[in-house]
Amino acid sequence: MEEIIEALRDRCEKIPVPLDLPTEDDLIDVEEQLFLTLPAEYREFLLSVSDVVFGAVEPTTAADPHAHNYIPDVAAEAWNNGMPRHLIPICQRDTEYFCIDPEGVVMQWSRGRLSDHQWENIWEWAERVWLSGETGPR
Repeated sequence: MEEIIEALRDRCEKIPVPLDLPTEDDLIDVEEQLFLTLPAEYREFLLSVSDVVFGAVEPTTAADPHAHNYIPDVAAEAWNNGMPRHLIPICQRDTEYFCIDPEGVVMQWSRGRLSDHQWENIWEWAERVWLSGETGPR
């Protein structure tokens, strides 16, 4: 995990208005809006690297309720589009979502169904998809 955090930080692009990391209170607000508990590793991910801007992958955020990728807003859209309610979107890419289940397994939801492609946890997803560009089946 530490190596992935370091790699993401090393590749973080400088942008005119940097993103903020969420606070514990921000995460509690998100959980209250979702009526779901964020998996522990996902909480750690949000608290440590959700301010990183790198490449075309844009994970959801918990720090700015006005951001286009604010977790509750992305979740509302995903659930409205049929994604199962127990899943939390961690990233939207066009009409597909990467989402996390209550046990912390990351999967891909696209075209109205879950694909067979899964990642054991958020850190494996970050390494393989965000850092390495693995796309999974489309």
